[in-house]
Amino acid sequence: MNRLTLPDFPNFKNSEFFCNMQKYITYQKALNKAMYLCSKTEKCKADIRKKLYDWKANPSEFEKIISELEKQKFIDEERYVKYYVRDKFEFNKWGKIKIRTMLFQKNIPEILIYDVLSELSEKKYIETLEYLLKQKRKSLINEDKFKQKQKLIRFAASIGFEPDLILKILEK
Repeated sequence: MNRLTLPDFPNFKNSEFFCNMQKYITYQKALNKAMYLCSKTEKCKADIRKKLYDWKANPSEFEKIISELEKQKFIDEERYVKYYVRDKFEFNKWGKIKIRTMLFQKNIPEILIYDVLSELSEKKYIETLEYLLKQKRKSLINEDKFKQKQKLIRFAASIGFEPDLILKILEK
């Protein structure tokens, strides 16, 4: 049996030529996809950066795409924060601490977060916490008072409400 031997070829996987030939989507295609995404729902810069990375857009074009989206009002950080705060408070019943933490993770400016959180109705905020604690208390029927209070504090803190406000409401 004769075996054919292949000539020695350079290892192309590690060559500079191969490494520089990554497949990126075009600038226009990435911009169009981002515009479409932003037209469907509010997005922040961090969300768009993540999507551009997932779509394998050229990282050197990320900022150019984001600035174009801002220029055409597809992205507006203030509008996004207002939407996010309203959505997470109204529908998810999150407290200010959790909302603030999640927005920090998205690299939203602190001053913007504090401005929008300060616009939340204090009365509605307290009523929401009271309602959540009342609902949770119903599920803790056979607990002694001390354990029940511990669980209520832990529950409310886990969804982002301030410890001093939690204690104030539980003392009523």
